[in-house]
Amino acid sequence: MLRKHVAPLAALLAAGALALSACGTTGSAQPSPSSSPTQQQETGSSGDVSLLSGTARSNKADEQAGDLAPDSAPREVKNKWVQLRASQAGELNPVVVNGAGFTLYRFDKDTANPSKSTCNGDCAKTWPPVTIAKGGKVFFSGIKKADIGAVTRDDGQLQLTVKGWPVYRFNKDAKPGDTNGQGVGGTWFGVRPDGQKAGDAAKPSTPATAPSSAPPADDAELGDQVTLFTGKDFDDFSGNNFATGITGPGCKDIRGTFLSAVPSGPVKLWAEPGCKGTSVVVDDDARDLTALGFPNGPKSVRFAG
Repeated sequence: MLRKHVAPLAALLAAGALALSACGTTGSAQPSPSSSPTQQQETGSSGDVSLLSGTARSNKADEQAGDLAPDSAPREVKNKWVQLRASQAGELNPVVVNGAGFTLYRFDKDTANPSKSTCNGDCAKTWPPVTIAKGGKVFFSGIKKADIGAVTRDDGQLQLTVKGWPVYRFNKDAKPGDTNGQGVGGTWFGVRPDGQKAGDAAKPSTPATAPSSAPPADDAELGDQVTLFTGKDFDDFSGNNFATGITGPGCKDIRGTFLSAVPSGPVKLWAEPGCKGTSVVVDDDARDLTALGFPNGPKSVRFAG
């Protein structure tokens, strides 16, 4: 059964006095009139960073800052927000990408328990760490909130972690979807939403889009909000893709084709308008609704009430 775990952010860990380690290197649908874009409710925070379910765009983040800031922007602008999204990049599926669609990586010479980054100096120029300002926002979809954390680097910056592993970009990835860092030096791999290595090095995992096997006993147990995306993998940025928020109570029709979803709690998706036909209960982020039996997306959704 899909579950959205709600737990405090992983505790911030102070950087130790470990010696620096060398790193490996190499040379369109339209939204329903009753459905308007809706900011996701905050689903967790700490004194260091805030975690918000959904994407930067669905949360109306500043698109001139964070992952979308121009290269010339100062660090404090770039570090305002980071997006972590489960997606596909090249042959890596799933793998975590940032708000601009760039693949994120983990380093075998780091440690996850305790979290520790060993990529500094020239290494960090080749593999820029994914950093965030204290008080900055982390938007996440397709990743469990409890698996997102932060660690203090040797230079004092906060670096995001997935299941304890510090995450990085690769400076030879020139465009979204590139995976040129995969396997570099035998130590660098795309990071999966569960913190494991993406690709052939990864062990099989349960798909994030599996239907709920034990639906709520009655509709009163359902949630009251869902954000739907016209693209798979919570894509509301590329091409003509967009997101729309729908709130309860009761049954609401969905006009358009939406292929992924971030619910605020369990919701029941239906194949036909008016909450008719076949249905599936989802209570966690669904990367691909076609895999749940909705080739053209669900056509209605039931909330509590």
